[in-house]
Amino acid sequence: MSQPDFDDPDLPLAELFAAWPDMAGAFMDKRMLCPGCLIAPFHSITDACLEYDLDEDAFRAELLARTRR
Repeated sequence: MSQPDFDDPDLPLAELFAAWPDMAGAFMDKRMLCPGCLIAPFHSITDACLEYDLDEDAFRAELLARTRR
């Protein structure tokens, strides 16, 4: 199975966490409950940022940095 596209705006959080488990830490650091949430298969990064009132561009940059570790 190929790696999902991180830049896909519709990428479900559940797929994001499955492909890059370390990214869950970025969500937890911001006290976001997305890892393990029942809605994770349906929500995207955009949805989570709207829900938690985060700057999406800044949060995506933080997540992207974790993919390069």
